[in-house]
Amino acid sequence: MDGWYVDERCTNCDVARQFAPDLIGEVEGRSEILRTPVDAAENRRFHAAVFACPTRSIRPASGRADRTLDPFPMALDDTVLICGHNSTHTAGANSYLLRRPGGTAMMIDTPRWNTELADRYAASGRITDVLLTHRDHAAHGRRYADHFGASLWIHEGDLDAAPDADEVIRGLDPVRVADGVTAQPLPGHTRGSVLYLADDRYCFSGDSFYWSRAAGDLAVADSVTWYSIEEQAASLTRTAPGLRFEWVLPGHGDRHRLPADEMSRRLRDLAARTRRLRPRPVDFTAVRW
Repeated sequence: MDGWYVDERCTNCDVARQFAPDLIGEVEGRSEILRTPVDAAENRRFHAAVFACPTRSIRPASGRADRTLDPFPMALDDTVLICGHNSTHTAGANSYLLRRPGGTAMMIDTPRWNTELADRYAASGRITDVLLTHRDHAAHGRRYADHFGASLWIHEGDLDAAPDADEVIRGLDPVRVADGVTAQPLPGHTRGSVLYLADDRYCFSGDSFYWSRAAGDLAVADSVTWYSIEEQAASLTRTAPGLRFEWVLPGHGDRHRLPADEMSRRLRDLAARTRRLRPRPVDFTAVRW
């Protein structure tokens, strides 16, 4: 494991640090290897960081990581897998597979595209739907949907990013996607931002909110709000009382699990904090990961 380093392409997207925060840290606005793994469990988390990094910036001295150590798709529990292989075309967003009864699955947002990866994800279950949370994460949606023979979903507010979508979510009311799965429009980060909720347990939040390790709480990235922070506050205020989940699974920012009652309380508090925010210039360096 000696000789690993982070190259100059690092964009400080936080993806690698989410998988191995004790091994990879933020130093002067970019990721840096703090130490190398000491056992098999740490080695697995380290290689998850390596193969998730969108710029492939975590590199061994030999120049190429051992592909046999790629852990993706990697199970978070018995229902959700994280895809890894984050794409530069989606600003390095996380994507997920949601297993459903009967051996099917749904993909939420998309990893980088290639057919080998697509076949690997399809081995987790016949993928029936590709659910886009918003425009920033739409880059590979059509290719994955066509490969799987799946339906591509997006909200009308961001339809120009996926004009050939098969299913268009309209308005602000919740929309049933399938048994146990609902789309909840939440305009703010973009005009067409959507949450996908599953089984009163999982919230695929896109870029609407995330778990901040720095704050130890739910957070919004108000410094990277493309549409309207006031609309985001209104959306959270409107929807928070009716949203119930244990896992927050964002596109950017960390994942976290809490009891549903605790998560509901924190979401209501987040809505209140967001109402106090005011518009600000876009500044990627201001996000508190």
